[in-house]
Amino acid sequence: MSTTNNAEIFAKAEQICHNKGVKLTAKRKNVLGVLLDSSKPLSAYEIVDIYRTTHNESLAPMSVYRMLDILSELAFVHKLSSENKYLACSHITCTHEHQVPQFLICKSCGKVAEKGIQTSVIEALKESINQADFQLLNSQIELQCLCNDCANPSEKG
Repeated sequence: MSTTNNAEIFAKAEQICHNKGVKLTAKRKNVLGVLLDSSKPLSAYEIVDIYRTTHNESLAPMSVYRMLDILSELAFVHKLSSENKYLACSHITCTHEHQVPQFLICKSCGKVAEKGIQTSVIEALKESINQADFQLLNSQIELQCLCNDCANPSEKG
């Protein structure tokens, strides 16, 4: 995550929810907090376990999935389809227009970096897809990588 603290993120999330007429309930906020505090993407079941430990309250996995759907629609959370895991958006507090995300996923340690894709790249992909007589359903890109720490372990320390 960035240097932005959770209080700033929650304040911005509350503002966005208010503007969209959606409630950021305590449980949704807590689920978002679990993802914000995690150094790696989490499955819904991992969120359930962490939530139970940190909030002394059980949540049903289906409830967590519904909350994640809402948080995803609000662009507070992203789903990594290749991993079936979720992570907090790294741009919740940004004021700029969000680009289509690409996720660089380290296959060794699980670290994920979120980067925006330039509009021209997405347009070129759409054109290529249209020429193949297909229609793009999701422009999010997930790239399997090695982070520099895993690629060069001898350079640590």
